[in-house]
Amino acid sequence: MALNPRVKTHAQIMSTAYKKKEKKHWKRNPETGCDSCVKLENNFDDIKHTTLSERGALREAMRCLKCADAPCQKSCPTNLDIKSFITSISNKNYYGAARAILSDNPLGLTCGMVCPTSELCVGGCNLFASEEGPINIGGLQQFATEVFSKMGIPQVRNPELPPASEMPESYHSPIALIGCGPASISCASFLARLGYDNITIFEKQKYTGGLSTAEIPQFRLPYEVVQFEIGLMKDLGVKVVCEKGLGVNGMTLTSLKEEGFKAVFIGIGLPQANRAQIFQGLTTDQGFFTSKDFLPIVASASKKGMCQCRSSLPELKGVVIVLGAGDTAFDCATSALRCGAKRVFVCFRKGFTNIRAVPEEMELAKEEKCEFLPFLSPREVIMKNGRVSGLQFCRTEQTENGDWLEDEEQIVRLKADYIISAFGSMLNEPQGICGIGSVVCNISMYCSLIIF
Repeated sequence: MALNPRVKTHAQIMSTAYKKKEKKHWKRNPETGCDSCVKLENNFDDIKHTTLSERGALREAMRCLKCADAPCQKSCPTNLDIKSFITSISNKNYYGAARAILSDNPLGLTCGMVCPTSELCVGGCNLFASEEGPINIGGLQQFATEVFSKMGIPQVRNPELPPASEMPESYHSPIALIGCGPASISCASFLARLGYDNITIFEKQKYTGGLSTAEIPQFRLPYEVVQFEIGLMKDLGVKVVCEKGLGVNGMTLTSLKEEGFKAVFIGIGLPQANRAQIFQGLTTDQGFFTSKDFLPIVASASKKGMCQCRSSLPELKGVVIVLGAGDTAFDCATSALRCGAKRVFVCFRKGFTNIRAVPEEMELAKEEKCEFLPFLSPREVIMKNGRVSGLQFCRTEQTENGDWLEDEEQIVRLKADYIISAFGSMLNEPQGICGIGSVVCNISMYCSLIIF
């Protein structure tokens, strides 16, 4: 035993301070202290946990069981042939994988980045209960379509279709699509693939992409991704006209009919914010934003090429309160940190088990040091010198029947320099409703198809 060099004859005493310093030299996982956080101000780098390298994608694809019943495909709203494109990735056939994805879903790259897969395909994966966990389907979809986007291959007309001159006359009829967002891009792509060759999209804004461009931050969905998918659509001959929409310069469904359009697809979404009564009359100069105000400003400043105005990020110095518990609320919270906010509180009426946002969104906000305050319902805005200085809440409680009640005796006041409301969206624009006119359609839906 005396010859064993691992047996020490004396104790080696080291101070706690020395070991803490030495530990930092070898530490691989991130620090938990706020002083070591990555500086987020004006940092719009990709933060998605699902993003994969080629090596990671190949290893993930090899894990797939290629299930005969494919519960992942049954859980996908677009019914993607998931096991098919994963098999192509495992064989390094990235073009074949992207073709399988984009054939079923023209917005395959966008969905690979922002689709709530944990609630859909990943939630149905048979490996969910295994030690390794479910397949990262969203990451594989993003990887394959990103590789394809760098190939520069255009989308071509289906060679199995007859020549355009031999197509029936109805395939040459003018078709109008209102709004150049995800719904219209997908609709126009499928129509063009069927052989329709006179399709025009009218977009009210100066930019294209709709919600994908204006309301999803750059660090979650880059501007180039949306433009790539619009480019594939344009390869099939679809025309896009900007700064023209329902209610703009006299455009209505009646005027479109008079111009010769035989069908109109309305894909304008829900462009107005649902503003609570206590916030009526407040403006951005006073420190109040809705999600429909805040996110487009951040997008135009952070997404190069979206807007020629070269706007700057809003400076949110101090404390920001974000109201809501959906995906949009967490997008507002993480974007506020990138606009210089010192602290961000996400306040919502119900508990953590009732949060509508996908778990990935909440985890990212948590990692970036957003603070969550449940069971709070806003009641009154506290103003000082004409600006927002705080917000008064009352506590909410759930009854045995599942109803939520506000307890007026429990009052909470929070100081804040800015308030961002993310209480959902609605269609309440007089111009748009007047543009729809007397045509019978369900304007409460995101999109409608009208055939004259």
